[in-house]
Amino acid sequence: MCRSIKTLRPPAIPEDATEEEIRAAALQYVRKVSGFRAPAAHNREVFDRAVDAVAEATAELLAGLEVRGARAS
Repeated sequence: MCRSIKTLRPPAIPEDATEEEIRAAALQYVRKVSGFRAPAAHNREVFDRAVDAVAEATAELLAGLEVRGARAS
């Protein structure tokens, strides 16, 4: 997988991931899967929708994870 995508859950990071961190990870994922660093104009809309969908799924995943040994919030 893409090495520039960092782990966004404790204990890798001390606090909840920010929207910016989640979106950056989503962007890196979509870039890796699509093979494009930046899409052509005719692919921009679908590329951006994919980033939004991945970011939403990531936020949902992180919100639902239970990390053993982590302090309860």
